[in-house]
Amino acid sequence: MSDRKFQRTLITSALPYANGEIHLGHLAGAYLPADIYARYLRLRGREVLYICGSDEYGVPITLTAEKLGISPKELVDRNHASIKDSFARFGMSFDNFSQTSRDIHTETSQAFFKDLFDQGVFVQKTTDQFYSPSQQRFLADRYIEGTCPKCHKEGARGDQCEACGSSLDPTELLEPRNVQDNSPLELRQTTHWFLPLGDFQDRLVAMMDAHPEWKDNVLQYCRGWFQDGLSDRAVTRDLNWGVPVPLPDHEGKVFYVWFEAPIGYISSTREWAAAQTGPDSDPEAWRQWWQDPGTKLVHFIGKDNVFFHAVMFPAMLMAHSEDYVLPDNVPANEFLNLEGQKLSTSRGFAVWLPEFLDQFEPDPLRYTLARNAPETRDMNFTWEGFQARNNNELGNNFGNFINRVFTFIHKYFEGVVPQWSPEVMTDLDKQALADVEADLAAWAGHMERFEVKAALESCFHAGQVGNRYFDEAAPFKTRKTDMDRCGHSLVVSIQIIAKLVVMLSPVVPFAMEKVWDWLGMQTDLWHGGWDEGIDRIPAGRTLGKPEILFPRLDDEIIQPQIERLNKLLEE
Repeated sequence: MSDRKFQRTLITSALPYANGEIHLGHLAGAYLPADIYARYLRLRGREVLYICGSDEYGVPITLTAEKLGISPKELVDRNHASIKDSFARFGMSFDNFSQTSRDIHTETSQAFFKDLFDQGVFVQKTTDQFYSPSQQRFLADRYIEGTCPKCHKEGARGDQCEACGSSLDPTELLEPRNVQDNSPLELRQTTHWFLPLGDFQDRLVAMMDAHPEWKDNVLQYCRGWFQDGLSDRAVTRDLNWGVPVPLPDHEGKVFYVWFEAPIGYISSTREWAAAQTGPDSDPEAWRQWWQDPGTKLVHFIGKDNVFFHAVMFPAMLMAHSEDYVLPDNVPANEFLNLEGQKLSTSRGFAVWLPEFLDQFEPDPLRYTLARNAPETRDMNFTWEGFQARNNNELGNNFGNFINRVFTFIHKYFEGVVPQWSPEVMTDLDKQALADVEADLAAWAGHMERFEVKAALESCFHAGQVGNRYFDEAAPFKTRKTDMDRCGHSLVVSIQIIAKLVVMLSPVVPFAMEKVWDWLGMQTDLWHGGWDEGIDRIPAGRTLGKPEILFPRLDDEIIQPQIERLNKLLEE
């Protein structure tokens, strides 16, 4: 749908789970594409808010904390700090990055629950669940092990048997026991609240029918659920670590993560609004982003989160007594493989962001992941591919062209943009500028449609146009025979560079912020830099001195990374 009916865009990325570090698969799916889109909108002068935060509740958190001998809160605070730091170093431009363990999230999610509860939206059900007499508490599935009823292997978890891959319900296990003390369990009845998703199916279908532009993977996935009919989903569970259910006689019951984590987008926006200062600040400003129909809501996720963001969270928003905006798009990405293999965090077969950033700059990784984005199918990251993208594309196609032009102007024109006159433009000048203008228009169209890979193809072509123009205009020759013509071709080259900065800046922001400064731009790149970037650089402006933007990556730097992964595959 067109952006023209919206005054503002609210962008979210799926909340990263605070049980470990960020790896490349996370970045390629929900984070880098969202950051690129947010930066694009800021570049265009649009009103945009990019919201995220750590997802910090659930059983895996408690299991890890118990193994480490620390509290769940200590674990999530530590991991949140590390995740936030890694994201900052990578160039993620969140307007707010919160935590679901904060008071503002507890308050927001409990109020949301109470609104639905008071309307009578929820259904109460009593079910059988395993109870540990030794610990005097109900156990979640990850705390239960037993013998698989299908392959009869011991050590099957309450949710899955690793031996045969079967999905299980804890009540199916033979000889179930508590994984912590190996004690026997007994079934007891427990009462919980459920969201009747089926009551919202017709409205959800209508919402998706109104968005035929959504990705096929999202639409087909949801239609499969609709075909089977949506069933009730438990909202509450028996667990100590979570947002407490705000009802009498509900001690020891908390919200399921699937219910409260998406509300984290709202609580993070509330936190952002409360932190604003100045005469126009308003702690209620979050409502404009969530309840004003002038807001375009876009959820960036991996494909494993489609159901939660395209079905369950919209149903929750529909159920609320206040009118919340519904997602205008849910651009879900497929998965990223590593060296032809699936990532495995349990085996350590992954590239972790903190470790990567300790050895490499962020821009080449951002570029490589964007060029290889798993937009419509699973894609593959290889270290050799990363090396080639850096050396051959960033270095040779973009960096080399930029460096040649700036260096030439500094050497022969004292670092000042030469005089220029449209009357003396040659066909070569006109064609080069026209080609880059066409690439810029194509780039913008792709960015509007979340097509980052195609946008970068247009950008790469513009870089090729610039290099070819420089070679054919040959200022290195005309400086000896015709300095006016030499200067004129350098001015054309500078115009091409300015447009390249516009196209590259959402993807490689650190390098392009430098070039923006070298160009002597008067505006902030991220507050509507588009207009100045596509305008003509005036003659007489003094330019900054260039430096190597994308240093080459040699084999001796890359090979140890390949060998580390190969060793893991052999184990």
